[in-house]
Amino acid sequence: ITAAADAWAHGATALPKPWQPQKPVLPMEGMRNVLITSALPYVNNVPHLGNIIGCVLSADTFARYCRLRNWNTLYVCGTDEYGTATETKAVEEGLTPQEICNKYHAIHADIYRWFDISFDYFGRTTTPYQTMIAQDIFQRLLSRGFLLKDTVEQLQCEDCQRFLADRFVEGTCPFCSYEEARGDQCDKCGKLINAVELKNPQCKLCRGVPVVKPTQHLFLDLPKLEERLEPWLEQSWATGDWTANARYITRSWIRDGLKPRCITRDLKWGTPVPLDGFRDKVFYVWFDAPIGYLSITANYTDQWERWWKNPQQ
Repeated sequence: ITAAADAWAHGATALPKPWQPQKPVLPMEGMRNVLITSALPYVNNVPHLGNIIGCVLSADTFARYCRLRNWNTLYVCGTDEYGTATETKAVEEGLTPQEICNKYHAIHADIYRWFDISFDYFGRTTTPYQTMIAQDIFQRLLSRGFLLKDTVEQLQCEDCQRFLADRFVEGTCPFCSYEEARGDQCDKCGKLINAVELKNPQCKLCRGVPVVKPTQHLFLDLPKLEERLEPWLEQSWATGDWTANARYITRSWIRDGLKPRCITRDLKWGTPVPLDGFRDKVFYVWFDAPIGYLSITANYTDQWERWWKNPQQ
């Protein structure tokens, strides 16, 4: 309190001069280096106040605080653009997925600029760097034996000649009989659904009746990681600042045993899978999208690894 009163008495001229980082902002030896990301907003809508408050405002406030403390700060964000929701929106508006992304990326950027959100860089996930980094991570997982192949039952629309992703299917919920349930969940009762469990399924594109057919997919072999993950979690819980909710959910997953997780989809709009037998598929958006934080930084600076692979600074 005494220090604050003394600073107030001497006025703003006595304060240290604000740190002026180089461009691009890169980690500096001997400084506190802070990398901040906001959750990537999905590209298929117009942002509203809830998106601003829940997605970017807290990170923007923290970025401003860090800069006032003269910490070397980089704040990046961008639109998340791959996946089924983009394809669905493109069908609704009669545009291609790329045209939808271009349209709504510009809207997002304009709105955040109007709100004066202090991004150092606002990018997007549909870039060559995204493809390069995502495919590199995939190849590393493959070479280390952390992927496996499996056959799954999936709905196929014979009229559209395509396997249907979850959001391209509607039908009657097997739990509550709601007639407009999606292929991934029921909006009425809230339960998760496997699309093949829907009663009276329909293709959203042509309203045809799909049939169940087998298709091969790639899975993350998460059970193989359990033995290494548990001691890491125990150490992180002891030394980190995990919320009670995050601890509870993570413990429940470990307690029930990790299951293999599918990372590919029968879609056209996404990062291509670079493996023979799967080249007509793309990565599932939840495998692909988090890598967007890295690729957006890479689009900002070709020295992006100094932020993401540099624990010494």
